[in-house]
Order: sequence, then structure tokens, then C-alpha cells
Amino acid sequence: MARAGLDWSLDDLAEASGVNRNMIASYERGLFEGEPATLQKIRRALEKAGIEFLAGEMPGVRVKAKRR
Repeated sequence: MARAGLDWSLDDLAEASGVNRNMIASYERGLFEGEPATLQKIRRALEKAGIEFLAGEMPGVRVKAKRR
């Protein structure tokens, strides 16, 4: 959802995070849990682009400001 909110392709997220595109695709499809350090790189890239991760009763994501 975060990537879609930014209208980013897998290649966009791979470039912004420094994580291999295929690894991101596999993680998104639930094929593996991902390494904590790798997931942190992805999260930081998404947050830098304006994504806010929500916790609590209704966890999810929202776009704070659409940036590229």
C-alpha cells in the first residue's frame, strides 16, 4: 500500500532504498519475511518519500505528502 500511495514502481522503491527489486517483490508477495536491516532500508525510503506508518487498532499507512 505504501508504494501504491506514492505511485512508485518496484524499480522506484529499489532505487530509493538500495534493495534489490526482486527481493522487494518477493517480500510483497509474502514469499519470505525479510531481514530486519533490509526492511529498515525499505521503511526509511518510504518515510523519506512521505509515507507514515500507523499503529494501533487500525494499523496501516498514509501519505503525508506526495514527493518523489
